[in-house]
Amino acid sequence: MKTRITELLGCQYPLIQGGMAWVAEHNLAAAVSNAGGIGLIAGGSAPIDYLREQIRLCKEKTDKPFGVNIMLMSPNAEDLAQLCIDEKVAVVTTGAGNPGKFIPAWKDAGIKVIPVIPSVALAKRMEKAGADAVVAEGTESGGHIGENTTMCLVPQVVDALSIPVIAAGGIADGRGVAASFMLGAEGVQIGTRFLASEECQIHPTFKELVVKAKDTDNVVTGRYTGHPCRNIKTKFAKMLANGEKDGSLTPEQFEEVTLGSLRKAVQDGNVEEGSFLCGLIAGMVNEIKPCKDIVEEMMAQAEKLLNR
Repeated sequence: MKTRITELLGCQYPLIQGGMAWVAEHNLAAAVSNAGGIGLIAGGSAPIDYLREQIRLCKEKTDKPFGVNIMLMSPNAEDLAQLCIDEKVAVVTTGAGNPGKFIPAWKDAGIKVIPVIPSVALAKRMEKAGADAVVAEGTESGGHIGENTTMCLVPQVVDALSIPVIAAGGIADGRGVAASFMLGAEGVQIGTRFLASEECQIHPTFKELVVKAKDTDNVVTGRYTGHPCRNIKTKFAKMLANGEKDGSLTPEQFEEVTLGSLRKAVQDGNVEEGSFLCGLIAGMVNEIKPCKDIVEEMMAQAEKLLNR
């Protein structure tokens, strides 16, 4: 499974763990890196001191490369960007914005820069700005999404760029990895599958919802706010979807009622007020395993299929 991604990042497998806000902390990141992939710590809107501590704790648990995901809409994005330089982080992935102004400083510091993109146009801009690779993320993903599917987006991005492309969205086993490679990707980003890992620190209720989810237990909310999010279909998520559909929730009310809802899901397992962000592929996730088993089984299956 050697590709330009494994060469670029110095990892055994061309697999990155998604930088899921409130979910991706040092225990999960270290476990994925130790398993041969690239673990990520989610920057989100985290205080600088918290993220610094998470990076240093991760370094205590692994001597393998790992990264940080920065949401560029965060009010402290500039501070987080500088922290990655100060702490000598190996990889930075970005979402929700254009990282162009940070890329030169990151590259000067030896950091590999991999923006997450939902379109060919943004992918081209990222390559021109100096990105080392891009994650082409389809609408099947959990959390904030674009509208293009992984199957359609990945080959178009591959055809448009010379830098390597990492596929994301709807990948949870070796078949998804092999399919991504057939589309031209040279790596995959996995999020939802790691929600059901032993090292993931989310509330047990969240894990249970993921493992029990069927293919239809999924809903997108918030399109009318301009920030659509994919969730597990809970009573709260259905209330949001219905309020959006019938106009009983204005965009302002929607934003107000969802403020802090991800934390309530991840930390409290609160099904009445929590947003359990999760990808469409959850219907295929049926058991909780260590990250090492997840990564090795996925990659062995993919390699067998690709060799065939």
